[in-house]
Amino acid sequence: ERYRHEDKWVPCHKTIKQLAQAQVKGIQKPSRKIRALYDYIVKTMRYDKSGTGWGNGDAVWACSTKRGNCTDFHSLFIGMSRTQRIPARFEIGFPLPFDRESGKILGYHCWAQAYAADQDLWIPMDATEAKKSGKSDDYFGTLPSNRIHFSQGRDIVLNPPQQGSPLNYF
Repeated sequence: ERYRHEDKWVPCHKTIKQLAQAQVKGIQKPSRKIRALYDYIVKTMRYDKSGTGWGNGDAVWACSTKRGNCTDFHSLFIGMSRTQRIPARFEIGFPLPFDRESGKILGYHCWAQAYAADQDLWIPMDATEAKKSGKSDDYFGTLPSNRIHFSQGRDIVLNPPQQGSPLNYF
């Protein structure tokens, strides 16, 4: 139930809902809806970290600009899914290089999962890597092993609770 409701940066905004409805029109099965929403993100979003606004995972911003980093791609996907009553969750970690035994980790990476009730399973996906590689089938339903999962969700309250607002992501 937690993953059906909006987060601070992933609201069930009217524009996001209308966009999602257009993508899933006529589709009944949740698993097929999930794939249609994923395909839309891969097709229309642009991996672009220029200027400002990207990287917060603001689904409304991503919906209007159609660009950003992994946080933005997956926030829009999650927002679209949730407007269709499909539970979806944000996962974050960091990538490991395939071709080296050691090296620096230069930053975080995130991906998403959506729950397909018709198959009783969480479907993992990485729309940004699909976009960058041009291989959307390789990043839907399975993820490569070159990543370390660090945390899940948004609006995070630590245990013991931190002072101040919930964390956007951790």
